[in-house]
Amino acid sequence: MSGTEVDYLITGDYVVTMEPGLEPLVNGAVAVTGEKITEIGTYEALSRKYKPGRILGGKGRAVIPGLINTHTHAAMVYFRGLADDLPLKEWLEGYIWPAEGKWLSDEFVSDAITLACLEMMLNGITMYNDMYFFKDSIAKTTRDMGMRVVLGAGILDFPTASANNADEYLSKAENFIKDWLSSDSLITPAVSPHAPYTCSPETLLKAKRLSERYGVLLHTHLSETQHEVDDITKLYGKPPVEHLNSLGILDNTVVAAHCVWVSDKEIDILSESGVSVSHCVESNLKLASGIAPVVPMLKKGVNVTFGTDGAASNNDLDIFTEMSIAARLHKAVNNDPTVLTARDALKMATISGAKALGKSETLGSIKSGKLADLVILNLDKPHLTPFYDIYSLIVYSMRASDVDTVMINGKITVENKTCLMKDESEIIERARWWKDRIALETKN
Repeated sequence: MSGTEVDYLITGDYVVTMEPGLEPLVNGAVAVTGEKITEIGTYEALSRKYKPGRILGGKGRAVIPGLINTHTHAAMVYFRGLADDLPLKEWLEGYIWPAEGKWLSDEFVSDAITLACLEMMLNGITMYNDMYFFKDSIAKTTRDMGMRVVLGAGILDFPTASANNADEYLSKAENFIKDWLSSDSLITPAVSPHAPYTCSPETLLKAKRLSERYGVLLHTHLSETQHEVDDITKLYGKPPVEHLNSLGILDNTVVAAHCVWVSDKEIDILSESGVSVSHCVESNLKLASGIAPVVPMLKKGVNVTFGTDGAASNNDLDIFTEMSIAARLHKAVNNDPTVLTARDALKMATISGAKALGKSETLGSIKSGKLADLVILNLDKPHLTPFYDIYSLIVYSMRASDVDTVMINGKITVENKTCLMKDESEIIERARWWKDRIALETKN
């Protein structure tokens, strides 16, 4: 084979680029050199043009952009199943916050993030947007696992294991931003005031000024439950979206998780301000928080994406199930089988997610010059045979277990369903060790 040398030629029956107006390439290929995509085209054309160090994929495979999880608390994977079948307020205040107060430490968070990154990468997720504490440990562990993260330093008005008051949270957040803003291409710092019901207007404004000072995203929970809406309206005379808008918080640097209980007026505000919404359908359903008006938001031009939320409330970190459930649920809710199509759902999980996180110029689709965050899917499965539309197959039939190989930043992190970054059995054994400690303390 002659031609220009490239590191990889990734091939498949289909290359689903998610580039606007570009249909999936049949018998396509992606050439990768270093961290970036060199070119996309047919296998026939690219195999003549390039001499790859390795060829990945092949017949019975499809190539898609890496999936993007726009809202999670990844370290909460160690609380998976700790408290289920409870209302959000009782679940959070009666179980999760006490557990965090007891267990959160650099060691706990680092170990938990290793498991979360393993789960996400095996599920085809290449970047996640996280809001939590002990963020330096999260950043270092995520980097070591070869994964991307937009990492928000959590901010609250009450003490936790991370800080004693809002000013201390804010100070730690600023130090984190300074340390990581340009230090690693995989790590992007952000600011994460938890929610309008846990942060005063003063704290929210300080968080906003901090995000503006350093040009980073602001990531928050917003209008997750009817209870939240009632409380915020009683306190400030406005529902949550209107409240944050009146403070000058909302703009295109904001990622708002949930947005379940929003009025038509508030949808207009989200659209006009350019806020991106992370739709966490599984978590919302499981906690009975409600069903976000995703179709009206999309119709108004709101950039809606997918988040898993934490595994303590989901109970997994899987964007395939988020896509599948959302695409079906919103058809029923709107009594219209034509809304939230399979193409819409995959867009929300890829290029829309990249846009929300300020990365659409470099990530979210397969295009020459973009960073090589790619997922190879195995199509040779009974539940995927036969099929007639690749988008429908991915959203309605595919499972996370159909992910074969994952590349992040031009580096293979998962190959043949095996994590190459760290021994999977060691990660699982460590998780079980923590579980035994937590279960024993909870029992006592």
